[in-house]
Amino acid sequence: MSTRERTPNGKLAALIEECRWASNGEFARAVNRTGTEVGYKLKYDESAVSHWVSGTRPMTKYQKVVLEALTRRLGRPVTAFEAGFADRPDVQPQSTDTVAGLIDLGSMDMDPSRRGVLGAGLYSVALTIRGWPDVVGRFERLKADPHTRIGMAEVQSVIAMTERISELDDQFGGRTARPMAAAFMVNNIAPYLKATASDEVRKAMLSAAADHLYLTGYMAVDERLDLLGQSYYTKALELALAAGDHLTYCTTLRGMSVQAVELGHGAPALRYANAAAAASPEAGPRMRAFLAGQQAHALARTGDRAGALAMLRAAEVAMEQAESKAKAHGSYDPSSLSYHVSQVNYELGDREGAIRALLHSEKVRPTVYRRARVRHRSMLAEWQLEAGRLEEAVHNWNLALDDFPHVQSGRADDRFRTMLSATRPHRRNPHVRELLERAHPMATGRRI
Repeated sequence: MSTRERTPNGKLAALIEECRWASNGEFARAVNRTGTEVGYKLKYDESAVSHWVSGTRPMTKYQKVVLEALTRRLGRPVTAFEAGFADRPDVQPQSTDTVAGLIDLGSMDMDPSRRGVLGAGLYSVALTIRGWPDVVGRFERLKADPHTRIGMAEVQSVIAMTERISELDDQFGGRTARPMAAAFMVNNIAPYLKATASDEVRKAMLSAAADHLYLTGYMAVDERLDLLGQSYYTKALELALAAGDHLTYCTTLRGMSVQAVELGHGAPALRYANAAAAASPEAGPRMRAFLAGQQAHALARTGDRAGALAMLRAAEVAMEQAESKAKAHGSYDPSSLSYHVSQVNYELGDREGAIRALLHSEKVRPTVYRRARVRHRSMLAEWQLEAGRLEEAVHNWNLALDDFPHVQSGRADDRFRTMLSATRPHRRNPHVRELLERAHPMATGRRI
């Protein structure tokens, strides 16, 4: 063991003390839980933490997991240098070329050999969102290609492609449509962003590109590539700000809130939802309902019952006033509001109210949203099983299986796994046995 490794890690010890964990074992368990998000089956215990404090370092590929566990506990970014895992701080400047960053991101996403790398990234609860002055400055420095000029026809092509990919995503899941979106971003959108254009066309293209990136991020989240989804979302925010596009900016922040609450991070979910609402002071009633519904869910996740119910009522009032539709992949309709009612009720302990609301959401949802049917019917079955309504749960799981083979979605796969584990104690029930016999070839084909 080297001298460096034998030197006690006072930085890490101070961070652990700041975290106020009950024991080093609790810290180790937090690291293990975080590691499961990227497929690491870590088995750290109290002795491992003691070794780290004494001066040894976790394996390099696991250090990011340890740092993220500390970050989540403290609510702020923790670097390898701050934790004593690096001898010097990382002072590499961030790229000032947003378009180059888009090309790098999309090129990695298009390459099947890099999928493992993309999936290994950890979702960050302390993500820093770039401010307006910095974004404006970056785009002012962007040099246009004098040999290429675009007009509104190119903008319309981006809008049409995004809408078509959104339709495919709704029907077949993010795993099917996202590679197409990434390729279009690299091969078409990135060159358009560097082309010469009038101010009107340039802003319209930035807005269309932001919308496309938001959708691509949403599909990455659907595949459970959560860091990749965050990366697309932050790029979408930059482009939306540069375009002065409040709708896509707020929609993206709301998407980031949805991602955070689904991963169990209530505080970041509320921060993003509140930021989206604050950035849309002149929003119409449908947009207000769209944002307030997510605020209600995030508030419920943080345990704020009164705040959640008040915000849910605000969403209901706004929905009653709404007269026009939003964008195809950013729409908010009565089925979406009922879904939020179900989520808030469930978070607040009203399981029966949650079941009623989700049943209503399923009844009024347009039939084109196949992936949502799989996820929400599975969720409904889970809640019904918790309420002791086994036969109803099996019925809804069978309905979910009707659509499951047609949907390539990581979130749908998660619901499938939950079905397998939740029904295990009831295997002797003939209805459950038939359900599992039906599900088995699907699990084998999907490698679940």
